[in-house]
Amino acid sequence: MKRRKVKAGIVGCGVISDIYIQNMQSRFSILEVVACSSKRMDSAYAKAEKYGIKAMETEELLTDPEIDLVVNLTPPGAHYDIIKRALMKGKHVYTEKIFTVGLGRAKELMQLADEKGLYLGVAPDTFLGSSMQNARQIIESGLIGTVTSVVAVLNRDFKSFTEELPFLSGEGAGIGFDVGIYYMTAMLSILGSVKSCCGMMKETVTSRTHYLPQNQNFGQEYEVKNEGILAGTLLFANGVIGTVHFNGETVFPEKPILTIYGTEGIVYMADPNEFGGEVRLLRKGQAEPVMIPSNFGYADNSRGLGVAEMAWSMCTGRRPRANKEMAYHALEVLYGIAESSRSGEMRHMNSTFEKLPPLPQGYLNGNYPIPGCQSGEEAALTICGSSM
Repeated sequence: MKRRKVKAGIVGCGVISDIYIQNMQSRFSILEVVACSSKRMDSAYAKAEKYGIKAMETEELLTDPEIDLVVNLTPPGAHYDIIKRALMKGKHVYTEKIFTVGLGRAKELMQLADEKGLYLGVAPDTFLGSSMQNARQIIESGLIGTVTSVVAVLNRDFKSFTEELPFLSGEGAGIGFDVGIYYMTAMLSILGSVKSCCGMMKETVTSRTHYLPQNQNFGQEYEVKNEGILAGTLLFANGVIGTVHFNGETVFPEKPILTIYGTEGIVYMADPNEFGGEVRLLRKGQAEPVMIPSNFGYADNSRGLGVAEMAWSMCTGRRPRANKEMAYHALEVLYGIAESSRSGEMRHMNSTFEKLPPLPQGYLNGNYPIPGCQSGEEAALTICGSSM
């Protein structure tokens, strides 16, 4: 029996919207993009013409009875308002990271979604890609023995990024919350919940001046409302010790590090901001790590994968992998590090989440022979017959 497509509307038509719309239109058979909206409607009209969809004012999109799912691609500061309005209108929601600014607001949105029986998914979805799924398989197979620790390191020159993307100077868009969230989500997806954390956060500057002559605001000062450096130590519920170091006040090129250590080996992972990339394994007795080929799909830029996986979840009545509970927990850990920096005390997490099964292996080119599945995509994004 052919499934009905889940019809989606996009709110927020910035740079990231192109890859979302392209993938949702061409890669995922479960989705149909029907409309888009933005604060400045000129960008919505441009996207609508480019992709053959409708341009709507946001309120019109949120109340359109044809739309099942709202994909929120607005900056973090706008997330709470858009998500709440969509849920109040009875729409399922998938939002870009972070969940929202403020733990209290995030908890309110979770409760609202539960009360209304609606799905609420949250990026990043890169942990569903080929690289992180491969790393998880290696670790869960026991090849590195018992996991003992994990290290995550990120360097960026955020000053140059804000020249092109002004929202990165706003609250919730600093190096830890905007980019470190990829590392945090990757670690949680493999290792599970964090029990407690401590750390330091440095708000390096409070204002900057636009310095690129080609910038229309050249010479003007703007306010910076987020962290430049965030570093911390994590204690996972399973006993694993983690160290994170996110520095947005340094130089390019980026040299991302995400490494998991065990009693029998070490896994060197790829950039968690990407879906693909090499995963290398060093086992006891080896002189050098070796690359482990991936048997999982989605190695290219697959943004929108989390939307599709949630849409399949909606159709099969199970929980999505990029779910609000894991997103809330990731947010609580980041805020925990920030609060520890202010108070000088260890912070204990109040939330937890259920670590859901990985994606099936073998889905590389749309073909995966799971009985009952109608397509390779369905096989990759849901395990048929499961009630996960």
